Amino acid sequence: MRPGGLTCTAQRRNERGMTHAPSSSARPLRVVRATAPLTGTLRVPGDKSISHRALMFASLARGETRISGLLEGEDVLCTAAAMRALGADAVREGAGCWRVSGPGIGQLREPDTVLDMGNSGTAARLLSGILASHGMTSVMTGDASLRRRPMKRVMDPLAQTGATFLAREGGRLPMAIRGLADPHPLDYRLPVASAQVKSAVLLAGLNAAGQTRVEEPVATRDHTENMLRHFGATVTVTSTPQGGRVIVLEGRPDLVARDIVVPGDPSSAAFPIVAALLVPGSDIVIEGVGLNPLRTGLFTTLRDMGAQLEISGERVEGGEPVGDLHVRASALHGVTVPAERAPSMIDEYPILAVAAAQAAGVSRFCGVEELRVKESDRLAATVALLEANGVQTRVEGDDLMVFGTAGAVPGGGLVQTHMDHRLAMSASVLGLVAQKPVAIDDTAFIDTSFPGYLDLMNTLGAGFSA
Repeated sequence: MRPGGLTCTAQRRNERGMTHAPSSSARPLRVVRATAPLTGTLRVPGDKSISHRALMFASLARGETRISGLLEGEDVLCTAAAMRALGADAVREGAGCWRVSGPGIGQLREPDTVLDMGNSGTAARLLSGILASHGMTSVMTGDASLRRRPMKRVMDPLAQTGATFLAREGGRLPMAIRGLADPHPLDYRLPVASAQVKSAVLLAGLNAAGQTRVEEPVATRDHTENMLRHFGATVTVTSTPQGGRVIVLEGRPDLVARDIVVPGDPSSAAFPIVAALLVPGSDIVIEGVGLNPLRTGLFTTLRDMGAQLEISGERVEGGEPVGDLHVRASALHGVTVPAERAPSMIDEYPILAVAAAQAAGVSRFCGVEELRVKESDRLAATVALLEANGVQTRVEGDDLMVFGTAGAVPGGGLVQTHMDHRLAMSASVLGLVAQKPVAIDDTAFIDTSFPGYLDLMNTLGAGFSA
């Protein structure tokens, strides 16, 4: 293998037709309180989790897959570049529309350059499962944020396939993987609920003879299982008496290309939803949002808090439930969110904390330890975001408590985002209702998951101005 070739940033420029390198400078934002309600109808970008998986599975299927609604954020474009480096043909044919075909299970080629996964822990961990189960040597890296995040929790189970890993202390990127062409099937019980680890193990099992079995203590998002079935794999899921699930995959299936429609990302929809709930008089509709029950814990929690959030037009697209959301401004109150709900809303806790800050009473989010290993230590960063703007919090073990202000968030603070897109967007929503302006140190990396976020929010009347 050799270093060099197109970096992920260069690949992203090519996909978007850019002729000049993007600025490396930060894009700070100062957000002032909204002076009018948010109104309008919008669509949020395609689901990031499903977009990553669509590119990977299409590259392992026989034939040509057409994907519509693909999220074209920087993270997903890095996944497209990685699959090309492994021998797939992934071509953009229009906005969100891609044509993908690949060499198939067991036939990927050794990349001749380092695979740059950008900011995406999901892509890096899932792709580890594919790389560990192919007879090749590969190296993955990412941006500064991704290089700080631990990969050991996927390295440990994947090493049981016979693959070998070499990484920095703590299992951090860059990471070299020497995979096997004939990997061992795995029987693995997750110590902590994680859709990423579960998916990495199942992806490794695609090229293993026999059955791969994964037991999870709590049900986590099941996009991998749904997409495996969509492409023709045999996957069975049973519930355990303790409330978990056992997933069994029959190895070496004949995956056959099938078209995919990527629904709107519920994690992205969370930001305009909470903004509309908090800004007085707001009334918006978000069309075509994914409603997978293992992803909609935020919607349940907001309703528990008193949110006027209605779902209509429910349908199934590409094996995933989809619907339209009608959101109106609401007076929210504090709630206790049980730990078992955390996997269905783990990415939404920062914006939920913003909703809790504006609500009346105390909210307690139980069992949120997974936040410590996200793009940043999201637990510490969420606490810092709120306290910098006059909102009292408390961390007790793995629980986060937010003391609501009943609509009187002081604001006036500077939010350090630590290159975390969800923190930046959460801070922008807080600024719309805070009494004093909220400053955000950088919003440049919001494009990793929500391209055009600031512009889209401005169409509703947010009034964001750099």
